[in-house]
Amino acid sequence: MTRSRPCLLLLILTFSSLSLADELFPQPPELRPDVDFWIDVFTTYSNDEGVLHDNRDLGIVYERLAMPEKTSRRERQRRVDKRRKELQTVLRLLATGKRDNLSAEESRVLALWPAGVSKKALQDAVGRIRFQQGLRDRFQQGLRRSGRWREHVNKEFSALNVPIEIAALPHVESSYNPNARSHVGASGIWQFTRSTGRRFMRVDHVVDERNDPFAATRAAGRLMAYNYSITGNWPMAITAYNHGLGGVRRAMRQYGDTAYVDILRKYKGRTFGFASRNFYVAFLAAKEVDQNVQKYFPGLTADSPTDYSVARLTGYISVSGLTQAMGTTARNLARHNPALQATVWQESKYLPKGYELRFPTDNMQQSLAKVIGSLPADAVFAKQLPDMFHQVSRGDTLSQIAATYSTRVSTLVALNNLNSSHRIRAGQSLRLPAAGPAPVVVSVQAALEPKPEPQPELQPEPALADTSTSTLTSDFASSLLSNIQTSLLSDPSDYSVAADNTIEVQALETLGHFGDWLEIKTQRLRDMNRLAFRTPVSLGQRIRLDLNTVDAKVFEERRIAYHRAQQDSFFREHVITGVTEHTIRSGEAIWILSLRKHDVPIWLFRQYNPGVDMHKVRPGTKVQIPLLTTIERG
Repeated sequence: MTRSRPCLLLLILTFSSLSLADELFPQPPELRPDVDFWIDVFTTYSNDEGVLHDNRDLGIVYERLAMPEKTSRRERQRRVDKRRKELQTVLRLLATGKRDNLSAEESRVLALWPAGVSKKALQDAVGRIRFQQGLRDRFQQGLRRSGRWREHVNKEFSALNVPIEIAALPHVESSYNPNARSHVGASGIWQFTRSTGRRFMRVDHVVDERNDPFAATRAAGRLMAYNYSITGNWPMAITAYNHGLGGVRRAMRQYGDTAYVDILRKYKGRTFGFASRNFYVAFLAAKEVDQNVQKYFPGLTADSPTDYSVARLTGYISVSGLTQAMGTTARNLARHNPALQATVWQESKYLPKGYELRFPTDNMQQSLAKVIGSLPADAVFAKQLPDMFHQVSRGDTLSQIAATYSTRVSTLVALNNLNSSHRIRAGQSLRLPAAGPAPVVVSVQAALEPKPEPQPELQPEPALADTSTSTLTSDFASSLLSNIQTSLLSDPSDYSVAADNTIEVQALETLGHFGDWLEIKTQRLRDMNRLAFRTPVSLGQRIRLDLNTVDAKVFEERRIAYHRAQQDSFFREHVITGVTEHTIRSGEAIWILSLRKHDVPIWLFRQYNPGVDMHKVRPGTKVQIPLLTTIERG
């Protein structure tokens, strides 16, 4: 009897752990078919095949199609469209009520649906046939790769009180591929967009920490902890990782904080499409596979982590000087330091001061810190090389580029002979002031930059209302990123126009802004809202809009673009490195606490405390204050 006690204790601890996981990541029975669908996508269907299925009821899988990865996009679309049309014809016939003298194909399709399915249900299903490519091979590769960083993920998440089960999320996002790039600019194993990444990491033309699994993991943990502090539960915190906090909070207000089934099945937010509805259930599926690897992939062994020697640079260092001292090549050094941009490896920039350099200890005879400390004087510099050119990335604007390099738009226009429209394109090389006024613009090629590897993950449904055309090549995680609102994924503020044509005033906004975005006079808004002349609007106030000239969608886009510009400008210079809790004392004002004591702008303070009435804060109220660090550019 006594010998069985350790086993009994282990069994109790195991069940306790499972019970806690169930509480943190609930799986309502209604969502089980959806989870099973994604488990099949991850473990049963290879990358050379896919399935046609109903995009609302994932338990309805019409057909398994051979679809080799090497097949061209056009040919894939042709095959899918052909088979979809055939299935749509069958569904339309069944929707008329026909149940007798059915062909074998008609009987097969009908049998997929519950007995007594209504004609309307079948008619609605006609426009919901979607193709999903299998991901078994990619998932298997991701399970192997995850071993390189899993220990680090667990350590970082545990320190932030983030459940380590969320380490399964990169299987959905990138298959743990550090070279993963989406067509809209999301990057690295955690698929951070540039705007969201800049909140927690350095992201510029010298260092892009989104591509460093170590730095990006720390940032992902901070983002998840922040999402949880706003949503109060992990299902919605995870959904917000894809859809954004603003949209998730609207859904929670409509259906309830923990009404997961209603939110994922019924919520009809403007950008809450297939990807957002399925992000949490896909995570649950990935978690199931991740925790039961031998069940789904018998014999699979994860890669071992690399033992690194690490050193933080105290000066600016040339690549040629460092590689010569280390006895290695720039390409080999780049493999282990993916955050460093092509500008460094091309030697148009030095390795930046403050950067945390890594190199395998097995390849070194002494520590990296000792190597760097013994570098000759001609390899270490007090200043960074000046910027000569900027290669335009997707989403860049001239005003943003000018702000980054502390110059003017007019200067960039003159140096690059831009036309009156000032249009720039991704990949274009722009001359900067340090390069002088020479007429020829020199293009810089990324000699050592790893080739981007697009991830054809869980494809979203089409952006258009007509779901008869399926997207085949977009990333699951990036399905919403083409929408301008995704630049503010971590902003819980509500920038939408309500059904009664009112909005909630947010930080940095004035009546003048609203008038400009609506293309009407400010006085019109004053009259509509009975505001006296020169009376300013206040944070949290509701204002009625005149949408006769500009519709709600255009207004929202202009509003979001304004806030994106403000926030992007701030996060070019600052990074959020932590959070501290403060209890409001008698006589203490939020404005003074935020701006003077902690140097945190009101709009950012409110993002961390969206439920706090800024005008009526009582003593004893606990508030969260983000801790900021200024980035040393160079």
